[in-house]
Amino acid sequence: MTIDKDTPRGVRAPGWIPVLLGVIYGLATTGTSALAVSLPQVSGEFDVSASGAAWAISVYTVMLAVATPLHGRLADSYGLRVPLIVGMVTMSIGAVAAALAPSFPLLLVARIVQGFGGASIAVLTTALLSALWEGPQRGAALGRVTGVGATFSALGPLIGGALENLGGWRLAVTMPAVGLLALPYLARLAPSGGSGNRIDRTGALLVATAASGLVLVLQSPSAGVVTGIVGAVLLVSGVPAVVAWVRARPQGFLPRSVVSNPVVLRSAFAASAVPASWFAMLVGVPSVTASWGWTPLQTGLLMLPAAVVGLVAPTFCRKVLAKLGARLAISVSCSLAMLALLVAAAGAAMDSAPVLALGVALTTGSFALGQPSMMSAVSEAVDLTDRGVAIGIATLVSFTGASIGASLVGGLGGVASLSTVFLAMTALPVLGLAVLLLTGRRRAALA
Repeated sequence: MTIDKDTPRGVRAPGWIPVLLGVIYGLATTGTSALAVSLPQVSGEFDVSASGAAWAISVYTVMLAVATPLHGRLADSYGLRVPLIVGMVTMSIGAVAAALAPSFPLLLVARIVQGFGGASIAVLTTALLSALWEGPQRGAALGRVTGVGATFSALGPLIGGALENLGGWRLAVTMPAVGLLALPYLARLAPSGGSGNRIDRTGALLVATAASGLVLVLQSPSAGVVTGIVGAVLLVSGVPAVVAWVRARPQGFLPRSVVSNPVVLRSAFAASAVPASWFAMLVGVPSVTASWGWTPLQTGLLMLPAAVVGLVAPTFCRKVLAKLGARLAISVSCSLAMLALLVAAAGAAMDSAPVLALGVALTTGSFALGQPSMMSAVSEAVDLTDRGVAIGIATLVSFTGASIGASLVGGLGGVASLSTVFLAMTALPVLGLAVLLLTGRRRAALA
């Protein structure tokens, strides 16, 4: 990302700016975590199945995955200011439209719009921090953003449950629109200059095709054969097309220098297991508690310990990241995600609320460590001019993991117990951990 003369000067210690960005990041995710506890109510109002209602989460996460590298490219081309403003406004419009949706299909459309805008928050707040700080200060700022964001996201179910009691799930889903209050300040803080390069729209479309196909395939066990066939066609045609396009256009939507960078690839792939676990909890835990007859507010209270973890995690995670380095910190995060899924599987199998709450809390700790560690690794592995798009691509992989987590729970939850689904999902952090450690050792041996 190119930084021009409009970049703010005199910014030294991170201070409260990362806290504000963390609040914005948290609000972007709170609209989803608040909605998650009300999925049974959404299911009843629109007369769709529980797995069908999970599409309200899945379409949001797949749009996050698809749109993040696009926003990164827009930031490289035009600076951070305009994409950030457009993204926040779009996110708010989508949130309000979701609250007013008269039918389930229109709710899904609104969630897609909200996800497109929310994707700008995920990538551009990180890019802004990378533009303002370097080295340990960047790590501290990233940890603070993620910690505050994780706290808000973990509070989302409680907020959503409380708002559902006051005015139903429609009131809860409007939460991201509150972020517009901070827009004037962020617009002044964000740099406006960019390279002026055109956006590779074909590459963006091909990536969207492949990612959408993956989500449809994962949802097919509960969504039906037609969904699976459509997803398979999109996936089988989209992946080779993306590979061919990257080879033909090495400076396109997915720059070859970034997607072939081993540090970017292994860090993003390994860390993607963390949001997969977190979004699996967001969709799965309310389904478990609904089977117990719990209200959304009770489910939100169950997840309150996770908010406490998110509140205290930044200090701990900053020390872990500084002491271990990004690669080992991601390894610890994957290990925590694996443990969290095992604990959640046990809680669901035993109908134990305390054990289930512990699983969610462990996932929050994993997320609070994994995201800044991944961003730190990616930021240090590429040139400054490629940083925006590299962060976007890493976030693409990360939120693809999130969509996989939501889709697996939504897709398999209708044909298997959620304890079994949580248990099966431990394969994701195990695989990520293996890739991270084995490739790191291989490169060290070659060196």
